[in-house]
Amino acid sequence: MTTAPSTSIVRNIASNILIYLPGVALLASSITKFAHLPAIVSQMTALGFAGPKLTIVAVLELASAVLFMVPKTRSYGLLLVSAYLGGAIAAQLGHGQPPAPPALLLALAWTGTWLRKPVPAAKVQACNCN
Repeated sequence: MTTAPSTSIVRNIASNILIYLPGVALLASSITKFAHLPAIVSQMTALGFAGPKLTIVAVLELASAVLFMVPKTRSYGLLLVSAYLGGAIAAQLGHGQPPAPPALLLALAWTGTWLRKPVPAAKVQACNCN
């Protein structure tokens, strides 16, 4: 007789998938920027990131991805991933390109992190800033 997996096991598996999927995507993206692949260089040049700026973007992307995928530094990584992908969304919108790819990665990262440590709505307190 088999039993259904507990909710915590399913939650952990789902959170791992949702955390590592955007992490690996960012890692792969940074590698393509370091490799200066022609297609990536032309896309990034169109967004205003050419030459040394492309290397800076690749370093920031790599650092945020690595920090996000390491459990002990995940909070800092999520902060950096959020800032990085927020900038990517802004750059896409500023140049008339669809922001869906970075927005999807950001949504996956936050959902995976929330599944890892969910906070009930009752514990979220509104600011009473009068």
